[in-house]
Amino acid sequence: MPREAPYLALADVLRARILAGEWDIGGRLPSRARLAVEYGVGRNVMQRAMDRLIIDGLLEGRAGSGTYVRVPRERLRLVRSRHRERRESSPLWPDRRERGGADAWDAHSRVRVPAPESIAERLAISSGDLCVQTHYEFLAEGQPVQLSESWEPMAITDGTPVVLPEMGPLAGKGVVERMRSIGVVISTVVEVPRPARATQAQANLLGISVGDLVLQLERTIYDTDGRPVETADMVIPDVRREVVYEFGAERPQW
Repeated sequence: MPREAPYLALADVLRARILAGEWDIGGRLPSRARLAVEYGVGRNVMQRAMDRLIIDGLLEGRAGSGTYVRVPRERLRLVRSRHRERRESSPLWPDRRERGGADAWDAHSRVRVPAPESIAERLAISSGDLCVQTHYEFLAEGQPVQLSESWEPMAITDGTPVVLPEMGPLAGKGVVERMRSIGVVISTVVEVPRPARATQAQANLLGISVGDLVLQLERTIYDTDGRPVETADMVIPDVRREVVYEFGAERPQW
């Protein structure tokens, strides 16, 4: 049977001390160098052990200050569902608070922005083709809970009433309704989730610390012809939201 990595065993020891209340909630732990000496391990091992506890949500690192026992925070549940109608019977939808839906947001669009190579590849267009780029900041109960950067090819929306996502007759209605209004029918949404650490810019906007765990969702929306009509990068702070995917089961054909 393979041996447990030393940093994982050390993380378990530190976790037990934290849960036993040896350090107060919100209190600062001894320095990593001091703890490494206490346990007779290298600083790298101690670093990885404490990083493990940060990922687990027991600790938080503060740049230039140290590592602290994290104050418990309630995480809103954000459900990513394929269902158009959210049924009351669903175990994931008992009330609005668990849904974690944004109740306010700020958006800023720019038109005629050349698509970077990575975005062009996702939209199946040429690098430098013109797009509408929109930045979003979402709030739930007054707290920032999500960032998003959206790209839409101007070849699809240019000259229409929905060229800007948050302006015009369908402002704020979402990609599906906006595209339908100009004859583009959405059929598929693909999301690729990836764990990441908050950058300085993301931390400033989300009110979290640099390096805090975030979930990045790369979303691309396709029409019935398989053409990508929008792609977006969403950033969700792990400390504020838990993301749950809900899928309906196929009904048997009798």
